[in-house]
Amino acid sequence: MSTEIEHKYLVINNSYKEMSTSSCEIVQGYIDRTPQHVVRLRRYGQRCLLTIKGKNSGDKRLEFEYEIPESDFPDLLSLCSGRIIRKRRWLVPYQGFVWEVDEFQGDLNGLTVAEIELPDSSSHYPFPPFVGQNVTNDPRYYNSNL
Repeated sequence: MSTEIEHKYLVINNSYKEMSTSSCEIVQGYIDRTPQHVVRLRRYGQRCLLTIKGKNSGDKRLEFEYEIPESDFPDLLSLCSGRIIRKRRWLVPYQGFVWEVDEFQGDLNGLTVAEIELPDSSSHYPFPPFVGQNVTNDPRYYNSNL
């Protein structure tokens, strides 16, 4: 178990592509979504993960993540309700932190968000030139609501 501390921002330009050290395709869906928790299934490159996230408390929440066999992924994905999300994630190191920039595909094409995970809530971090409006606590931008 760990506590996830994450901030999310809209992306205002494509400079992250030049700054990125790698990118990968992600496919994910949600097996369960309630106000208290979400259960997410994700393929991230060759890794398949089942993640349980607790209720948001500001920028913090409990997170449990387990690797699952790739052969189980298609059957588990069929249990997901709602939209299956496809996106490309770009990893962008910037002044000692790593930003994750997600470009959504399909009917979410055009939406791009940047996230940074922090060691604690009081961490100060620099803003790269592609970072725009803070949407950390805006439920419209929770992946489970997209």
